[in-house]
Amino acid sequence: MQLTANFKKFDKSNLKYLSGLGTPIIVMAVLGMIILPMPPLLLDVLFSFNIALSLVVLLITVYTLKPLDFGSFPAVLLIATILRLALNVASTRVVLLDGHLGPDAAGKVIEAFGSVVIGGNYAVGMVVFLILIIINFVVITKGAGRIAEVTARFTLDAMPGKQMAIDADLNAGFINQDQARDRRIEVTSEADFYGSMDGASKFVKGDAIAGILILFINLIGGLIIGMVQHDLSFNNAAEIYTVLTIGDGLVAQVPGLLLSVATAIAVTRQNTSEDMGQQVSSQLGQAKSLYSAAALMFVMGIVPGMPHFAFLFFAVVIALAAYFGEKHKKDKAKDLVEVQQLSEVENQKQEAEVKELGWDDVNHVDIIGLEIGYRLIPLVDKAQGGELLSRIKGVRKKLSQEFGFLVPAVHIRDNLDLDPNCYQISLMGVIIGTSEIRHDQELAINPGQVYGKLDGVATKDPAFGLDAVWINQNQREHAQTLGYTVVDAATVLATHLSQILTNNAAQLLGHEEVQNLIDMLEKKHPKLVEGLIPDILTLGTVVKVLQNLMNEGVAVRDMRSIVQTLVEYGPKSQDTDILTAAVRITLRKFIIQDLVGPESEVPVITLAPELEQMLHQSMQMAGDDGAGIEPGLAERLQKSLTEGAQQQEMSGDTPILLTSGILRTVLAKFVKYTIPGLRVISYQEIPDDKQIKIVSAIGQ
Repeated sequence: MQLTANFKKFDKSNLKYLSGLGTPIIVMAVLGMIILPMPPLLLDVLFSFNIALSLVVLLITVYTLKPLDFGSFPAVLLIATILRLALNVASTRVVLLDGHLGPDAAGKVIEAFGSVVIGGNYAVGMVVFLILIIINFVVITKGAGRIAEVTARFTLDAMPGKQMAIDADLNAGFINQDQARDRRIEVTSEADFYGSMDGASKFVKGDAIAGILILFINLIGGLIIGMVQHDLSFNNAAEIYTVLTIGDGLVAQVPGLLLSVATAIAVTRQNTSEDMGQQVSSQLGQAKSLYSAAALMFVMGIVPGMPHFAFLFFAVVIALAAYFGEKHKKDKAKDLVEVQQLSEVENQKQEAEVKELGWDDVNHVDIIGLEIGYRLIPLVDKAQGGELLSRIKGVRKKLSQEFGFLVPAVHIRDNLDLDPNCYQISLMGVIIGTSEIRHDQELAINPGQVYGKLDGVATKDPAFGLDAVWINQNQREHAQTLGYTVVDAATVLATHLSQILTNNAAQLLGHEEVQNLIDMLEKKHPKLVEGLIPDILTLGTVVKVLQNLMNEGVAVRDMRSIVQTLVEYGPKSQDTDILTAAVRITLRKFIIQDLVGPESEVPVITLAPELEQMLHQSMQMAGDDGAGIEPGLAERLQKSLTEGAQQQEMSGDTPILLTSGILRTVLAKFVKYTIPGLRVISYQEIPDDKQIKIVSAIGQ
C-alpha cells in the first residue's frame, strides 16, 4: 500500500516534467546519430520509428476537424525532417563502412527495401526511387508550398478586417470580453499557423532535394570505396552499393512522401468542424453526378476489347452508392416533414378550440416592435440557422447594462405588406427605422479607407449611413483583405435596432420600469426610499426626471445618488427641470467621466458673454422652451456650434458645449436633433478635480 501511494505521488508530481522531455531527447538523439556510429539493429528501430511517426502525423491531419487543432504540425514537421536527415547520415556511414559485407550490413529494414520492395534489381530500384522523388518534389511538395504561401499571405492581409469585425460584435453586444479575447487569439493563431506552414513547406522541399543528392553521393562513394579499399570488381561494387543506396533512399523517401501528403492535406483543408471523410462524402455524394458516372462506366464496360468485369463492377458500385445516398437524404427529409406536419396539426387543434373573447384578445401597442418581410423569416428561424433572436437578446443585455434598467422585449412578427427583404422598427407603435437587407448575403461596410472595389449591390449601412456593398458569402475573405468590415444580415439588423434604442432610450423608461428600480433600491436602502413616493414626489415626477436624464444621454445606473438628490430637493421644488439639473450636478463626476474618461482636462466650446446675454434676454421674453430665440440668431448659432463640434471631433474629442445652468436645458433641447453629437453641460457640472480647456468660443 505504501509503495502504491508513493508511486501515485511520484506520478502526479513529476508527470508534468517528464511530459516535456520528448523533444529534447529527440534533439540529443539526432546529434548522436550524426556524430556516433550506429549499429544496424538500432538503425532498424529508428527507421521503423520514423515510418510510424510519419503514418501517425498523416492520420492526424486526416481526422483533425480544423487545421488549427493540429497547430503544432509545423514544429512536428521540422523535427521529423531533421530526424530523417540524421538517419540518412547514420545509414550512409554504415553503408560506406560495411557495405562490402553484404546486403544486410546496414540492417534488415534497408535490406528489405533494397531486395523485397524492388526485387533486388537496382535498375528497377533506381526507376522507383526517381518516380517517388518526382511525385514528392514536383507534384505534392510544389503544390503544397504554393498553397501555403498564398494562404499565409491572404490570412495576414485579412487580419485587420477580422479584428474590426470582432470589435464591431463586441460593441454591438453580441459577444462579451472573454469571447472577443478568444476570437482574437484564434485569429492570431490562424495567422501564425499558416505563416509557419509556409516556412515548413520549405523543409519538405529541401528534404526532397537532399534525398537526390544523398543518393548520388552514396552511389559514387560506394563504388570508389568498394573498388579501391575492398578490391571489388566494378560489377560487384555496383550491385552491392546500388541496392544498399537505393534501399536507404527508399526508407527515407517513404516517410518523406507521407509527410508531404500530410502537409498538402493540412493546407488544403477547409476550416470547418468536419473531418476529411465527412467533407468528401457530403460534397461528392451528389446523386446526379454519381448516376452519370455509373452510366459512363457501364458504356465503357460493354465496349469490345475493354476489361468488362472491372468497368461493370464499378458501374454497379457507383450506382448503388448514388441510390442509397439519395434514399438516406429522402428519409431525413421525410422525417422532417412528418415532424412539421404533426406540429401543424397540433396548432390547428389548439386554434380550433372555441374561446370567449376577453381583454387578452385586444391588441395593445408594442413598446418595441420589429416587422419583417417574408424573405427575412430565415433570420428568426433557428431551424434554418437564424441568429437574429440571439443577436437581439445580446443587444438588450448590453443596453440594459448601459442604461441601468431592463430594456423591454422586442416583439417580432412577419408582415406580408412589406417588401420581401424589408424590415421596420417601431417604438410605441410609431415606425422609427426601416431598411432593406438580404438574408443570404453579407454587408461589406466601408469604414473610411479601403483598397479596392467589390462586385455587389451598393447600399448604405442602415445604422450609421456608411457606404456599403451587399456581397456573396464567398467574397468575405476578399472584402476583408481590401479593408471592408463584413457583417451578416442579422448583425446589420441588430446593430440598427441598437442604434435606434440608444437614441430613444427615454421612451423605454416608463412608470413600471421606474417602480421596479425603486423597489430594487428599497431592498438595499429602505430608509432612503421611505417617504419619497408619494410624500415628497409623485411617481410621475420621478419618471419625468429620469426620462430627462436618459434624453440627455445620462444613464440611471446610480439610483442611490439620484434618489438622495430627489429626497433633498423635492420639498423645495416640484419642477422637473430644476430637479433634473440638481441630479445632474450630483452625477457630475459620472457625466464627465462618460465624456472625457480619466483625462484631467475637459476640452469645451463656450459662448461669448454678449451671446449668453442675448440668449438670456430671449428666454425672459418667450419662456424657457427655446422657442423665443430669434430665427436669424438661431440659424447663426446652429452653424457656429456645428463647426465647433466638427473641430472637436476631428481632434478626437467628444464635442462639449459649456454654458450657464440657466441656459443649459434650453440649449440641450436646441442641439439634440440639430447637432446630435454635441453634449451640453453647465459650469456647476464640472468636478473640482477637472480643469476646463476652452477650444473655441462662439460669438467672438
